[in-house]
Amino acid sequence: MPSNSDIVEALLFASDAPLEAERIREVLELATAAEARALARELAGRYDVEARSLQIVEVGGGYRMVTRPEIAPWLVRLARARTRVRLSRPALETLAIVAYKQPVSRPEIDAARGVNSEGVLENLLERRLLRIAGRKEAPGRPFLFETTREFLVAFGLRDLEELPKVEGELVLPDLSGAPTEAARAADTTEASADSTQRGADNTETGADLAEMRVDATGEGMIAGRPVVKTAAGGELGAHALAEGTVHAEAQTQQGPGASGADVPAGR
Repeated sequence: MPSNSDIVEALLFASDAPLEAERIREVLELATAAEARALARELAGRYDVEARSLQIVEVGGGYRMVTRPEIAPWLVRLARARTRVRLSRPALETLAIVAYKQPVSRPEIDAARGVNSEGVLENLLERRLLRIAGRKEAPGRPFLFETTREFLVAFGLRDLEELPKVEGELVLPDLSGAPTEAARAADTTEASADSTQRGADNTETGADLAEMRVDATGEGMIAGRPVVKTAAGGELGAHALAEGTVHAEAQTQQGPGASGADVPAGR
């Protein structure tokens, strides 16, 4: 009659995925999952003591039988003839963004990477390294992506807490459409600068007009106010509009018979 430890060993050998303690408990009809964990750890200790080429590891929320790292060179020779597709750099980049910021939407991934990630995400979904976790409450309600158990197994992680610690923080752009404090402050500053510039332009224009003098064309100033040369050769000023008269200067180029008298407006 095989012992419970032997049965656990057979279960781990036959399973193509990490075996949870709860599943071991169900198969062996144990009282608690803690007993199943104790059996798995006992088996792992036995493998370590006997220095076997196999070992029992806890990964992805369960237990799995794997080869020891020092056996890898011979396994590589065995599998050399087989072609294995490795993850591309864009795939690893996308996986890293999702792993550290999950759940995350595709627009956020695209914004962080600066390129379209649709094809990469489809590939990772097919490999079952990512899965759809739901939809984001944002315009268009894009899908949210998160890592899977297969991701933990592929990278030898017990859980996401074992992800390597990195310096700094990955900040995803805010795509909600609501302006941030920094954006609002920048807009206020820009609006203030525009207002100041417009004021300066108006002041400069006013100064240019105030400095105008009578020239050969007849354009100039009337009592310190800007005037505009009329079609008849006269000068139309702000004071003239207010008084309803047009001042015709004798110094301007006019036709014969012109005088320097004020002429009622409209004549």
